[in-house]
Amino acid sequence: MSRLRSAAAGATLAAAALSVVLLGGCATAPASTAPGSNAAAAVAPPRNPDPFENWNRKVYAFNDTVDKAVMKPVAETYRKVVPSLVRTGIDNVLGNIRDVWSAANHLLQGHVETGLNMGMRVLTNTFFGLGGLLDPASEMRLTRQSTDFGLTLGHWGFAPGPYLVLPFVGPSDVRDGLGFIADFKTGPSALPDRARTSNQVTLLDAVNLRAKLLSTTSLIDNVALDPYVFIRDAYLSRRRDAVYDGAPPLENMDDDADSPPAPAPVAAASAPAPAASKPTQ
Repeated sequence: MSRLRSAAAGATLAAAALSVVLLGGCATAPASTAPGSNAAAAVAPPRNPDPFENWNRKVYAFNDTVDKAVMKPVAETYRKVVPSLVRTGIDNVLGNIRDVWSAANHLLQGHVETGLNMGMRVLTNTFFGLGGLLDPASEMRLTRQSTDFGLTLGHWGFAPGPYLVLPFVGPSDVRDGLGFIADFKTGPSALPDRARTSNQVTLLDAVNLRAKLLSTTSLIDNVALDPYVFIRDAYLSRRRDAVYDGAPPLENMDDDADSPPAPAPVAAASAPAPAASKPTQ
């Protein structure tokens, strides 16, 4: 049973990580950096963000094989068999549970207004949306603004560390790897008391997330020359953008900083002025 739960947890985190990259890779958040934040000095990207590329590529290939052999076929069957209305309801309930943790993280990041809006969204969908089955909050313009504990650590000044591809988890870095642990412990699978029910929720959550990504992953396979590089760059860019609330500072070029300053240009010697001609009498 413990092996089943670990595998289910890994499948959920893999789908969650992939959704962060592919669904949010081009998204930006409002530029509203919390007052007094020292994140600008602490979360600058490393000079070489992928020092473990050889290892990461091997793990990426392993995850891709598992996805194509298991997760993708199951997600395709789920989308074909389960009616759209039912799938939407399941996605709403799971999303409503995650919104609780997002609201808490917004408050921890110093985004009080966004945190309160997310809290109101949870209350609205819970009490007026049949426990989150429906989504009346979106109609009231209480839109979902998801965040996680990895971004909270970034707002607190923790550097991201090297890029990592974790087995079953997918794209990450040192900081976000720690954040994923907290996110999973507060996710939908943490609510049921019984291990069997928790496993079922974990698998349902993983399949639901993977089904939402079917068209996106197919596009990447057909367009990206190197999917590994595409996903890595999109992930790192999106996470850095989110830490700075959509307004990351310009990166300093280390090579330019280490090189000696260029000598001042020498002024060109001016040609002697022609002698003034005598005025014609």
